[in-house]
Amino acid sequence: MSWQRARAVTCADGSVEVTADAYRMTVAADGLTALLSATPREEERRGPNGNAQVVLQLPGVVDRSGRPDETLSVSAPQVEDDAEHPGPRITVARRSTAWRDAVTRIDCTPHGPELRWQVTGAGAVTTVLPFAVRAALGGRGGGLRPSGHDWRTLFTPNPGPPRRLTRGAGESAVIGAYGDARPGRGHWFFTPAPLCLALTEDELPDTADPAATPPAERGWWTIGLGAPVHRLNFTELAYVPSDQGFHLRLDYEGHTRAEGAHVTAASPASGSFTTPALLVSPGHPDPYAGLRAHHAWLAEHGWATSDHAGDEAARPRWWREPMFCGWGAQMARTRQTGRAAPDLSTSEEYDAHLDHLAAHGLVPGTVVIDDKWQRAYGSWEPDAAKWPDLRGWIDKRHADGQKVLLWWRAWATEGVPEELCVRTPDGRPVALDPDHPGARKLLTGNISRMLSAAPSGLDADGLKIDFTADTPSGTSLVSQGPNWGIALLHRQLAVIRAAAKRAKPDALVVTHTPHPAFADVTDMIRLNDMLRLDDPDPYAPVVPQMRHRAAVARAGCPGLLIDTDDWCAPDRRQWREYNAVKHELGVPALYVVSRLDRTGEPLEERDYAALRESWARWRAAADAGGPAQGPGVRDAGGPQRDGRARHGG
Repeated sequence: MSWQRARAVTCADGSVEVTADAYRMTVAADGLTALLSATPREEERRGPNGNAQVVLQLPGVVDRSGRPDETLSVSAPQVEDDAEHPGPRITVARRSTAWRDAVTRIDCTPHGPELRWQVTGAGAVTTVLPFAVRAALGGRGGGLRPSGHDWRTLFTPNPGPPRRLTRGAGESAVIGAYGDARPGRGHWFFTPAPLCLALTEDELPDTADPAATPPAERGWWTIGLGAPVHRLNFTELAYVPSDQGFHLRLDYEGHTRAEGAHVTAASPASGSFTTPALLVSPGHPDPYAGLRAHHAWLAEHGWATSDHAGDEAARPRWWREPMFCGWGAQMARTRQTGRAAPDLSTSEEYDAHLDHLAAHGLVPGTVVIDDKWQRAYGSWEPDAAKWPDLRGWIDKRHADGQKVLLWWRAWATEGVPEELCVRTPDGRPVALDPDHPGARKLLTGNISRMLSAAPSGLDADGLKIDFTADTPSGTSLVSQGPNWGIALLHRQLAVIRAAAKRAKPDALVVTHTPHPAFADVTDMIRLNDMLRLDDPDPYAPVVPQMRHRAAVARAGCPGLLIDTDDWCAPDRRQWREYNAVKHELGVPALYVVSRLDRTGEPLEERDYAALRESWARWRAAADAGGPAQGPGVRDAGGPQRDGRARHGG
């Protein structure tokens, strides 16, 4: 589709009218708001409520330590129209209680307005509220004012309750780098997902496949955030709903100063801070198409990082081999033995698991040794009581034509010197700090030893990285460098992957980070656990949720392989249903051996036969040079239709 350049005209009353193929926008003469509406092409149908409209609050809020940001006045919008730019630029200046200068900049691109908020002055940024204004204007103009909308359905690429694919536009959503099993924090499946929300004026059941709604009911907007990854120094992006309204929230937690530097005693007293860009873009046929458009926008700006694994010809063939991960089998053995699952990560147990599978004609190409093979999470030395000769065990697997990945817990401090960690003000370590030179040296040395084929190394073939959702969060925490939040997680994974590739160029690094800026620090996206076992009633349909996650991963990191995961199935029926479609989504992964750990239901011969067939179909597609994500993936749409105490494993 060819898009014409947007046009902007200043009207007699001082307002600014913007026209583009995809939208119309009117910036009010007082500079406070912009009225935005989609302009469907003639062949496209408007939503059931007519043409949805959004009223954006333009001033924004940029709070700093000890000083909330209130707007005292707003100037009339000013238009710059340089033919060399992709579209007109509108600026709105305001007076702030927290900053010497503050301005909202709107670049009118063909696809939608692209907004940034810039402030000048001194202080550490704590919270940014795009699309809101906290005004001290008197009368009805005071207080926090959100933006208004006609939307009814919200889609987030960050999986939450596994029963649901969408939610109401009056519900909250979070995309970020941390989460756990506690109430309100169960958004840890992807850390981070693409920073892009999708909304529509159509009302959809929360279990509906949003890519399969009738064409007459489609019409999705996206709100996408973009910046170089080192500038994503916030822990999460939150969609904050209100009565017929919304705004966004970025939590910087005081770790970024106005000049963009990390908070240190030597930081300059004054400078400037500019938020990441936020693109509001209407006219997408479904949320997954919106995510693909978001990826294209990031790539256009250079914010979607290079995908090292995207060249299919250069991808090692063994990366596509079916995988066996021992966590589900360890959990099943816990039911039988009463021992803790991490205590069952032993060479004896894994030999028994693999022998049982081989007896049923199943030989995985890749074996993942799961939690807890190591003596300490942060030292990465084998527990000699469980793995008396881990190097010898890996050598034997290599002799049998198999590869071995080691499970690795991100951010772990167990066995790490305290001075190499992010710490509380009283010195307690909470996470390994990849901005500390000593921590990077420790990471690099241990990963080299784990993957090196030298006599002193373990000669493993890669890493399955888990618990990225343990990214540190807290205003009072003390760290050593310029990165925080999402940027700090990327920093850690960059160190890990670089060390892995130096030790073994074909090493495989698996993460659950499908954000486009993370494509350069991972080789395979894991879909993560099927259920949130800590929910009061964790039972949920598996196949629609996993198709949804696979569609998000394909949109966010289209060149990477997908690890389909296998834990924890609600019951045998659903495990069978998921096994039947895994080869359509990505690399088949198997976590169970003889029985399911959640229900204790045994696998039957029909189950082993189905696994053999699924693996054979996947391998045939791989041998034929099929697509990276799987032979049955619908590249043009979303997921195909389909009538815990521990967040990991």
